[in-house]
Amino acid sequence: MASKQPENSLLGPESDSQRTLYPYVTGTSVVALKYEDGILMAADMGGSYGSTLRYKSVERMKPIGKHSLLGASGEISDFQEILRYLDELILYDNMWDDGNSLGPKEVHSYLTRVMYNRRNKFNPLWNSLVLGGVKNGQKYLGTVSMIGVNFEDNHVATGFGNHLARPILREEWHENLSFEDGVKLLEKCMRVLLYRDRSAVNKLQIAKITEEGVTISQPYSLKTYWEFSAFANPTQGAIGSW
Repeated sequence: MASKQPENSLLGPESDSQRTLYPYVTGTSVVALKYEDGILMAADMGGSYGSTLRYKSVERMKPIGKHSLLGASGEISDFQEILRYLDELILYDNMWDDGNSLGPKEVHSYLTRVMYNRRNKFNPLWNSLVLGGVKNGQKYLGTVSMIGVNFEDNHVATGFGNHLARPILREEWHENLSFEDGVKLLEKCMRVLLYRDRSAVNKLQIAKITEEGVTISQPYSLKTYWEFSAFANPTQGAIGSW
């Protein structure tokens, strides 16, 4: 005869843990690069509810402390949770009042630990993050995935940007890139993503961070051209295509 569990048993319904099985509202690619004075980052403002482009004014780039800029792809609510973690981290650091402040390298390291820790609990934060910044004249740019995979590079991208934007960046990026050329390069990447990524929206922001601080542009749209023959008949020459 099976024994009856008491109502407050650890095996009861109240102990059931909840997991995010799939994201609900998501943002697509973030693209970032180093330029001569600091870091440039671009992201559109779309928020997709499944495959429906439901929201078109979602800001996915935020300043972190005095020296860092964060951009995120993936689940918007998880991004908001990460921002709460970082607010607590920056507040705790400021409370020491020792004249020092966390730089981008420290913030990136913290994010890698948070993402990997949540992955090990089988309850990941469904985001890919880009963290850039400048401190003491040193530029820093890194990325971390939802399972904690991370690296630092001269240019990074998340989502479809990894496949469509980074080949452009590998070919055209150089160390002495000016602000104007950096913006043009990011716009070229975002235009390609707009053409090829169904979740992209033609409303984007570009942010820069230098020793002077963070500046995030007002939203704007790119000029597009949809009369390419490949757009008019995308299946032409594709043997076996529907």
